[in-house]
This record gives sequence, C-alpha cells and structure tokens, in this order.
Amino acid sequence: MALSSMTGFARGHGVTGAYAWSWEIKSVNAKGLDVRFRLPAGWDAVEVPVRTRATEKLARGTVYANLTVERKGVQPTVKVNEPVLGAVLATLKTLSGKVDAAQPTLDGILSLKGVIEVTEDDEHEEDHRAAEAGIIAGFEQALTALLAMRRAEGDTLGRLLSTRLDEIAALATRAEKAPGRKPEAIKARLAEQVATLLSASERFDSDRLHQEAVEGRRHVDGDGAGAELLGLLDRLVVDGRGGGHGRGP
Repeated sequence: MALSSMTGFARGHGVTGAYAWSWEIKSVNAKGLDVRFRLPAGWDAVEVPVRTRATEKLARGTVYANLTVERKGVQPTVKVNEPVLGAVLATLKTLSGKVDAAQPTLDGILSLKGVIEVTEDDEHEEDHRAAEAGIIAGFEQALTALLAMRRAEGDTLGRLLSTRLDEIAALATRAEKAPGRKPEAIKARLAEQVATLLSASERFDSDRLHQEAVEGRRHVDGDGAGAELLGLLDRLVVDGRGGGHGRGP
C-alpha cells in the first residue's frame, strides 16, 4: 500500500440557488481519526452526512472542516416597529418639560435600537434543502482534493525513505563483506598474538596468555553481536520496502 501523509489542506466553494458556500479542510498528524466541524447556525443537518463521508475515506489524523454560507441576491426589507416607536414617543412626551434638552430629531429616534428592523425575505424550505445537498457534494469534492494532497506528500516521503533504505542496505552489505569479520582473519590475529608470546619464552607470562585468550573471545562475541545488528538492519530494509504493514489514508 502506498504511503499517505496525514497533513494536508483543501478548499471548495460553490453557489446553490441564493446560497454561496465555502469549505476549508485541513488535517494534521494524530494517532487516530478525529474530525471536527465548524458550521454556521441553521446548517447542522449537513454534519451527519459529511462526517460519514470523512470517516469512510480517512483513517488517521485530526481533521478540521470549516463551512461558511452566505445568502445572496435577497433584497432586504426595512420595517418600522410600531409598538417600539410608540413607546419611545410616549416616553419623550412624558419627559418633555422635565429635562432641559434639545428636541429629539427624526434620525435620532430612528437610530434607537429596535425602532427600525431590517429583515430578509423568508427563505423557502426547498431552497434550503437544495443548498444542503450542494454543500454536501462540495464537501466530497474538497475531501477528494485533501486526499490527493496527502497522497502526493506521501509519495514524496516514500521516495525519501526509499533512498535512505538503499543507503542502509549498501552500508550493511559493506559491513558484512568487511575482511576483518571473517573467521580466518580472527584466527590469524589470535595466532599472531600467541606466536608473539611464545617467542619471548624466557619472559613467558601465563596470566598474559589468559588475557589474550579473553581478548580473542571478545572479538568473536563482538562479531556475533555485529551479525545480529546486520540482521536487524536487513529486516528493517525489507519492512521499509513493503514487507511490513502498509499505511492507510
């Protein structure tokens, strides 16, 4: 299985009827899969289907998905809140003569909170449902782009890993073929050391012979440890090149 990175970013946008929407999705490294959504008010219905699609296609990483929706092409309607305006005027009439102040102006009264209401035309349920379907489809497109980016980054990482594995394999081969590791070379070194001791028969020291024997054994044991290490490196190279478990999306 090809390598896939856990980091990536994708964006998608579109227009469905009077609604313009935009998705931004990014993912970062994590041991498991954690998908987090930020949705504007009134669009909670899209979370279940888009979460299902995300969990179907992703296996790991923390994924952040942010949705923005804007209703376009709708003419605003300006209304005067008659009850609020009446209460304001009644209060002004009550305060007249009690407070030394300039007479209120029309723009001042209209600027009071609640006197003027700006609303949009009521949206139709079928338009909202159509926009939800478009938003869900847009998420799938953005998710596909995110997966493509993660795979592309995984391919790059795979090439780098392959290069490093080739270097490890070459170094392990050189170490395996090193002349000093062969039994003949070890025996020759031991024979040379014993001959040196015997040539100085008058000054022969049995303790020194014992020390040299111990040293020779250390070389043999060290060679065994080296063989074990080279075996581990060989298995690492095999696993890295596909002999081990693959990585999912």
